[in-house]
Amino acid sequence: MRLGLNIVANGAHAAGWRMPQARADALDIRLWKQMAQAAERAKIHFMFWADGIAVRHSAQTEDELSYNARIDVFEPLTLIGALAAVTDRMGFVASASTTYNEPYHIARKFASLDHISTGRVGWNVVTSWSEQEAYNFGRDAHMQHDLRYRRAEEFVDVVFGLWDSWEDDAFIRDKASGRYFNPDKLHTLNHKGDIFSVKGPLNVARPLQGYPVIAQAGSSGPGQDLGSRIADLIYTAQKTKADAVAFYASVKAHGQNAGRAPGSMLVMPGILPILGRTHQEAQDRFEQLQDLVHVRLGLPMLAASFGDLSALPLDGPLPPPIAGHNEVKSAHDVLARLARQPGMTIRALYKIMAGASGHNVVVGTPAAVADLMEDWFTAHACDGFNIMPPFLPEPAHEAFDWLVPELQRRGLFQTEYQGDGTLRGSLGLARPAHDSYRRKPASAEVSA
Repeated sequence: MRLGLNIVANGAHAAGWRMPQARADALDIRLWKQMAQAAERAKIHFMFWADGIAVRHSAQTEDELSYNARIDVFEPLTLIGALAAVTDRMGFVASASTTYNEPYHIARKFASLDHISTGRVGWNVVTSWSEQEAYNFGRDAHMQHDLRYRRAEEFVDVVFGLWDSWEDDAFIRDKASGRYFNPDKLHTLNHKGDIFSVKGPLNVARPLQGYPVIAQAGSSGPGQDLGSRIADLIYTAQKTKADAVAFYASVKAHGQNAGRAPGSMLVMPGILPILGRTHQEAQDRFEQLQDLVHVRLGLPMLAASFGDLSALPLDGPLPPPIAGHNEVKSAHDVLARLARQPGMTIRALYKIMAGASGHNVVVGTPAAVADLMEDWFTAHACDGFNIMPPFLPEPAHEAFDWLVPELQRRGLFQTEYQGDGTLRGSLGLARPAHDSYRRKPASAEVSA
């Protein structure tokens, strides 16, 4: 299986920063360097940041917001540049929005990082989901879901086209003749579409990986359509094996309909392991985490899907979900489904969301967590997992030191990095040929 380390601010559990041994302040580059180097020693395939470009929240007041710890976080592309310098084989995948960026910016930044990291970066293509991001970029409201995905489709095509501005061997840098590049291997984009007009070419050579690894997290219909066309990694939140098996089959079917080989798309759900040397130790830690979820942190987590719940009894049932939701469709659907479970209460639901925002929380010994991971993997529910430490840094190191060796003993995880040193090579993914070669007839490729 493939394994990523998914870092959410200062921990994936919203109250994890309150644990006595937690590092509440995650803005310390020394912490990240140590964690990246430890992850690489464990042979983790990549670190993953599901980033946003705002303080994203549903708090009604600044006082209520003051209970939210996901406020001060590094911009991930900047952080990747630093971590790539102190690692050699592990990859780095980060979100960048197609709604609040321009294609040229994204193409240039990721191409540069691919060269800086010697081919170890990936772009998590997101359309953004929060109103706060809209307010930071001159809009009064967030763009509608279907329009965000139409923009994303064209945005990605432009970025791919910019990455193909130059063939792999375009830059000859011939000192004797004075010619710096072969003009026959320059492909100026000249894109004029419904949304974007981008001339090109990109002022960076083609990425070392051809294209950086493309991750995508949309589980809605439009999200799966986009992912089936572009994604190498599909990131998802699935809480049950049955749901994960169904999603996996749907993703692979979408990919086949788009002409993709099933192995070219890796489905990697998030998993938040609460580990202990014994089951009781793990359960005690989980209960301690859950008890630290403040009500003024928990209620806003449900507001986008259910509205203001402050006047309702915390141990009473949920009201019907809001119709016409415009944020993360798949997450809204998960919440609506959980709310219908017998005995579900407002307090219970916000504690579930605080745990891992709808991802699968697994409490137990390393062997018990490995049992579940093996069961999902062998049942074709996933191709691997994104491990989400509940706080930093201790649970991350426990995953490296306890869980990874257990998976390795079972023959389920690598003991050395594979491939050519790039993230694509490590994951077993093919390097995309330059678009001009993909479009040539077979006879032209042979004669060339």
